[in-house]
Amino acid sequence: MPTNTKESGLETLIVDYLVNNNGYELGTNEDYNKDYAVDETRLIRFLKETQPEEVERIGILNSDHKKGQFLNRLQGEITKRGIIDVLRKGISFYPANLIMFYMTPSEKNIKAKEMFDKNIFSVTRQLMYSKDNTQLALDFAIFINGLPIITCELKNRLTKQNVDDAVQQYKLDRDPRELLFQFKRCMVHFAVDDNEVKFCTKLDRKQSWFLPFNKGYNGGAGNPPNPNGIKTDYLWKEIFAKEELANIIENYAQVVVEEDETTRKKKYKQVFPRCHQLSAVKALLADVKEKGAGQKYLIQHSAGSGKSNSIAWTAHQLVGLEKDGKPIFDSIIVVTDRINLDKQIKNTIKQFMQVKNTVGHAESSGDLKKLITQGKKIIITTVHKFPYILDEIGTEHKGNKFAIIIDEAHSSQSGSMSAKMNMALSGEYTSDEEETVEDKIIKLMEGRKMLKNASYFAFTATPKNKTLEMFGVPVPNGNEVQYKPFHIYTMKQAIEEGFILDVLKYYTPIKSYYKIAKIIEDDPMFDKKKSQKKLRNYVESNSYAIEQKADIMVTHFHEQIIAKGKIGGKARAMVVTSSIERAIEYYYAITKCLKRRKSQYKAIVAFSGDKEYKGKVLNETTINGFPSNKIESEFKKDPYRFLIVANKFQTGFDEPLLHTMYVDKVLTDIKAVQTLSRLNRAYPGKVDTFVLDFANDTDTIKKAFETYYTTTILSDETDPNKLYDLVSEMEQHQVYTDYHVDTLVDLYLNGADRDRLDPILDTCVSIYESLEEDEQVSFKGSAKAFVRTYGFLGAILPYGNPEWEKLALFLNLLIPKLPSPKEEDLSKGILEAIDLDSYRAEVKQTMTIILEEQAEYSLDPIPTGGSGGMSEPEMDLLSNILDSFHDMWGNIDWKDEDQVKKHIASIPAAVSKDVAYQNAMKNSDKQNARIESERALDKAVMNMMADNMELYKQFKDNPSFKRWLSDMVFNLTYNTKGEAFTGEMKI
Repeated sequence: MPTNTKESGLETLIVDYLVNNNGYELGTNEDYNKDYAVDETRLIRFLKETQPEEVERIGILNSDHKKGQFLNRLQGEITKRGIIDVLRKGISFYPANLIMFYMTPSEKNIKAKEMFDKNIFSVTRQLMYSKDNTQLALDFAIFINGLPIITCELKNRLTKQNVDDAVQQYKLDRDPRELLFQFKRCMVHFAVDDNEVKFCTKLDRKQSWFLPFNKGYNGGAGNPPNPNGIKTDYLWKEIFAKEELANIIENYAQVVVEEDETTRKKKYKQVFPRCHQLSAVKALLADVKEKGAGQKYLIQHSAGSGKSNSIAWTAHQLVGLEKDGKPIFDSIIVVTDRINLDKQIKNTIKQFMQVKNTVGHAESSGDLKKLITQGKKIIITTVHKFPYILDEIGTEHKGNKFAIIIDEAHSSQSGSMSAKMNMALSGEYTSDEEETVEDKIIKLMEGRKMLKNASYFAFTATPKNKTLEMFGVPVPNGNEVQYKPFHIYTMKQAIEEGFILDVLKYYTPIKSYYKIAKIIEDDPMFDKKKSQKKLRNYVESNSYAIEQKADIMVTHFHEQIIAKGKIGGKARAMVVTSSIERAIEYYYAITKCLKRRKSQYKAIVAFSGDKEYKGKVLNETTINGFPSNKIESEFKKDPYRFLIVANKFQTGFDEPLLHTMYVDKVLTDIKAVQTLSRLNRAYPGKVDTFVLDFANDTDTIKKAFETYYTTTILSDETDPNKLYDLVSEMEQHQVYTDYHVDTLVDLYLNGADRDRLDPILDTCVSIYESLEEDEQVSFKGSAKAFVRTYGFLGAILPYGNPEWEKLALFLNLLIPKLPSPKEEDLSKGILEAIDLDSYRAEVKQTMTIILEEQAEYSLDPIPTGGSGGMSEPEMDLLSNILDSFHDMWGNIDWKDEDQVKKHIASIPAAVSKDVAYQNAMKNSDKQNARIESERALDKAVMNMMADNMELYKQFKDNPSFKRWLSDMVFNLTYNTKGEAFTGEMKI
């Protein structure tokens, strides 16, 4: 008989494995009660075999009436609490408390093991689930003790159907009003074929949101070839194993509640772990159980991949982790580096914890000390509060073991903050008067090291070289040591699987063109490089240029985003600016544009602190009209659609409705990835994103994203011997002596008054000031490099060096006092010698930035050298500087520029003579006059088509050029008397 390659063959294969290898029972349709969506036969048998006395008391075996009451009660509890909570906590049915599922036993609990083995796992194939349509059948459903937890629809690629056909079957053919498919009734619904798996936790017709549940292959989506079977057999061989399903029910699956801060309306969401989350947390727990406290783990999971849930699952399972019958950790400290995630993670962890009052939130130092003393198992705080909070922890915690979970770990974990954190946790942060200076130095040095009584779990999407070396796994590579993440879920895989969107798919660069006029007769010399930078900043911040760019943004948002119904008409936009002043200017320019087109939408501006602007002191609250802490919640509501930011919300801002980004800030490396990734959050109905970039070239953005597209590794470790080289470089300048270092450190550590430190420092500063300029640059550069490098290496080197520790302390106090070498600004005065003649921004063609695929991307170790000397300025004439500036940022490359200029110069007069335009200027409002001006302009350009086709094509095909010409002509010709224009148009 030939192999059954049909869908039924795959179904038989899976069900047979579950029954013959995973210890499942095979259910039948006769066992299934459609009125209550339970396998009644196994439900009653489970209760009878495990809780006979309770069953006897409630009388369900001898009375159909009682059984009906019990099933109604069970159905009500599942509807209200969800199947997961009912399995975990059971139900009460007077006069009994019934256990519905026996949890995974601890290693030595024999009785609990016996009860766990009495749980009945069963599978029913071709389940006829519907009361009304008795012909409808589901491929198979999995039950625990008669309660449904999983449904599956199968497809087979050999019969030209795949996982997406199974998804469509759920969306179109599986009515979510059917009892089995109602929300919270089942834990998860799987669509499966022989290549891929997808899952959904809430069926909602076409709005059902299915996500991949695949292992990943070659750093991307899909599953690897399986030499022992079908690619997707991990689902039924591993995930559907009894122990694993029990683990997911007990520790991962959960109905979580999200509450709108303003309306207090609650939204329920059923969470099920994704494949990479389950894999990461299990791997972490297994390694900790084997090795105990004192290890380091770096988890590189892409932005938008569910790190908050992964952190929550890791935290609450570390609480219960034991070795030799004792808890491995006394406290789990979760440190977030963003205030908005601090609250998010706190709420997430609280909902996952099944034991009440185990989570504490540390707002201040006293809180943290109190929470540890009270025995709170999970303590959540922000990285900003952490150093100050830990000052208060005393020696009573010296014997404790800690798990420190760091969200988005970057360089905040190096240097003095890490030292303060580690000393506090180790209980070594004391001031014993009898200690010698040497004792204090050694203690300070040891405190900086990674603690042996703490394990570090660092989660990040974009690891820097410092992060990799501090938390990564060391891997020998010839004579070098590379550092790699402990667990990886790549940006590539996240994009391919649809967990996040590809923000580079619709990327549009904007090319700016300027014409700057020299307004002085002389032709002075200026520093060419600095002048070019000043000129660029001048033209980009010019109020006319800001208004033009704001108009492009507002027009694009209305015509390309709102008009096309992006995210069902809910799309939001972010404007990324280079400074607070620029953000404020954009806010007013965009607000003006919105009012001019009578838009119903508004903008919000976001920046830190106060800013003096045009004689007024402004902040977020005074401009927006509501408090800063309301920005996120207000942005979710209409009429707000634009969020204009200056160094805020560029990292950690998780708003799925954010669809479009307008970038007017230079972005490189990690900042480029973090900023543009604000757009990538998936959301029902969100199928794309859009970037309009005024400031960056595509190669820079491409290079930045390639660093973090797959696995990021560190190519080699930082060489501590470089510190000897830096010390030698400093010593040759004789700015300080051993006496200066020893005396200052002694005074500092013993709490001497400030006036005893300054004379020593000032003596060294005086010597420094007597050096030649290039010597000052060499000394200060080497000193900064030493402090930076030792601040990092001190945390990870196995052996300390007291001399280095003392020198680092000394230099940290000395460097702020060292004046920078005076450097004359040879570009001074250039802005007074020029004026902006014209500005135009041209929208280039939208493109997809394709990233080069590499299995691993190597970062170099942190640089240990000092900074180089000052470069000699290149002087040039103002006229030459302007010519070279125009070469970079000038006009369109016209074939016959003189002829084009001649024709453009004649256009305003032709437009102003148009009779309908003259009448509109006299008798109508400005808006109608503008309409007539544009009609007259179209006519004027059309009339010169025969003489200048090049000008006509630019006007018709280049929207930016057309807008520039239209604005220029209208501004020159509009007057309320309707008189013809007689002047000249500047080009």
